Amino acid sequence: MSTHKKITVIGSGGWGTALAILLCKKGHNVTLWGSDHVYTDYLREKRENSKYLKGISIPPEITITSAISPELMDAQLIVSATPTPYLRSVLTKFKKVYSDGVHIVSVTKGIENDTLMRPSAMITSVLGNHPISVLLGPSHAEEVARGLPTTVVASSDNNDLARVVQETFTTDRFRVYTNPDMLGVELGAAMKNVIAIASGICDGLKFGDNSKAALITRGLAEISRLGIVMGAQKSTFSGPYGRNRWVGEQIGKGRNLGEVLESMAQIAEGVWTTKSVISLSRKLNVEMPITQEIYHVLFTGKNPLEAVSSLMMRVPRSEVEDLT
Repeated sequence: MSTHKKITVIGSGGWGTALAILLCKKGHNVTLWGSDHVYTDYLREKRENSKYLKGISIPPEITITSAISPELMDAQLIVSATPTPYLRSVLTKFKKVYSDGVHIVSVTKGIENDTLMRPSAMITSVLGNHPISVLLGPSHAEEVARGLPTTVVASSDNNDLARVVQETFTTDRFRVYTNPDMLGVELGAAMKNVIAIASGICDGLKFGDNSKAALITRGLAEISRLGIVMGAQKSTFSGPYGRNRWVGEQIGKGRNLGEVLESMAQIAEGVWTTKSVISLSRKLNVEMPITQEIYHVLFTGKNPLEAVSSLMMRVPRSEVEDLT
């Protein structure tokens, strides 16, 4: 039996397009769905996602559509690649045509602000309890699309599903590892984006490597605290860069959040995840000082330098405190 699959990718942003290209080059039958019919028409004609992946050709074998039909869901694998703020509304459109039992792979990072749900939980809440796994990691869409070496993690509550994802996506340039801690993998991917903003602020303020290394180390410790309280494994948490770091850098240089976000084509998930993580930390009574300061910088107008000073003036504590 052929190992090639019929796969639908929901989300024609940078990450969805990059994965569609990767899967197509592996020989899979790929359909890329986007919500904006004007832009999907453009993609179909130009075969280039110039908004997110400028200069990278979309293979002619990839079907591109904005239509919602049972045929779209008649696949062996559905890749959910819609950013968290829009995920629920997009999934709702597919509820009537979704085929029960089709394996869904979530590649979205974030935590929904109102419900505090992870993307996999959002998918289940809209479409029902179906086979689901996640594919996440410190990866850049443009590098994956260009075939640069990348490593990511596949995880599921069902180890067989994680191995299916590993086999489906792995190439000689796209290395997929498996991890049984699906909760930890999703939480880590979401919360590291918050620390990435903090890292960018350090760069924007022109702090040295010592300052940034200390902040990242302490940031990973605090997201581990929250993850462990929520039931994840400590060993799952560990790295942060990309557009979230760039947002932080621009804010550290003195630009305001609204101006920075307006200048971006893509979603900086860490900005919205910051709100969710703060809500979770308060709900579960987990101390997260770095996340708290990032929240104040992003949403209450606190000066970045003042935020860093607040962190440096905190009473020193044990490195292993609250991690057991």
